[in-house]
Amino acid sequence: MSPMVPALLQLAGITAMLVGAFAALGFLFRLFSGQFTQDLRARRRAREAAAGTAPPTPVHRPVQAVAADLRRLARQLDAVPAGSPQVRRRGFQAAYDDVLVEAAAQFAVPTTLRRLPPGFPRDVERLRVETALAAAGLVVR
Repeated sequence: MSPMVPALLQLAGITAMLVGAFAALGFLFRLFSGQFTQDLRARRRAREAAAGTAPPTPVHRPVQAVAADLRRLARQLDAVPAGSPQVRRRGFQAAYDDVLVEAAAQFAVPTTLRRLPPGFPRDVERLRVETALAAAGLVVR
């Protein structure tokens, strides 16, 4: 036997131990970070989708979350001080309009709020949607 063989075997053993240690650390990291369970769930969903038995995914957020966002944004919009920059008010108004359109879709209230330019027609449409939502049972303000 050549004198190089034991050295090569020792080098191969050290390399195998390092590869095994890194693989174990990678598995432990995925396990403790939750990535391993997410991968298992994704594989199960893929199998169910392939078999046609996948559970239906919700198409919208819960009504309670939308209502809470509407009320929060309405309070923030009402609390914008008179001397603050117009950009801040428009930002709150745009966010409020987005959530208002989402709520209108959930309650089947027709709206043209997104197609209207800022100004009086949009303000009137916003008020009409808020009134229709209140009639449907969602108190916004």
